[in-house]
Amino acid sequence: MEGSVRVFAGEYDGSTLSVQSDDSQSPAWVVTPGGAYCRYIYLSGTLTEVTEIGDMVHTRIADPTGIFNLVIGGRNTAIAETFRKLPVPSFVTVTGRAQMYLNGGRVSLSVRPDTVRGVNRLVRDQWVLATAQSTLGRLFLMKSAMQGTCTDNQILVAFHHYSITKTRLTELAVMVVSAVNAIRAVECEEPQQQDVRTLVLELILAEIGPRGTSVDQIIKEAGIQGVSQEAVLTVIETLITDDECYQPQKGFVKLL
Repeated sequence: MEGSVRVFAGEYDGSTLSVQSDDSQSPAWVVTPGGAYCRYIYLSGTLTEVTEIGDMVHTRIADPTGIFNLVIGGRNTAIAETFRKLPVPSFVTVTGRAQMYLNGGRVSLSVRPDTVRGVNRLVRDQWVLATAQSTLGRLFLMKSAMQGTCTDNQILVAFHHYSITKTRLTELAVMVVSAVNAIRAVECEEPQQQDVRTLVLELILAEIGPRGTSVDQIIKEAGIQGVSQEAVLTVIETLITDDECYQPQKGFVKLL
């Protein structure tokens, strides 16, 4: 299964390139100026708006760099109902499909959500840090393309389409730095993300059985060490999204 891409709204919103894969039945990639190839996106931010127009539900989620526009087809679907129940504003995480359309000659970008979950500021901040790391890794490849040493064809396609210059690369890097600087200091009521991730991985390995490791058991053991259920579920979701583990059956996880 193809993993979800972490990308900031400020980068995603500048996308003008759509690339179809060799499999015509698969959705096209939305390619960002920083070289991210997005079919599915994992995003986090502040839910700022939920509106209904006809049979469509439109929502807006703000991260430190900009706004993601989300569109849900079918106002009576479970995902639409979940958005209705979430307080505005509140922090959320979303996985969804990247979408690009031409509207009157102009590019229209959105995300069609598959899942949404209310989270706290700590989880949002963890997403910002992980997304910053992913983005800087892609910008490093863009820099190598500028220097003529990049061999990654996908990066080269994005580099030439967006005519990336040193100035544009610097702008994207400044966006990343600004996003990280926007994270407000939070009192240390929970361990840092890397500590939680390490703990969850250790618990998966320690309690593994024929069906994998029980998520409930991981939550119980982590709770003894002061880690909230919400933080554990966020890490497990990230591990699945990053293709580091999977669910052999409901309520259990295994490392890949």
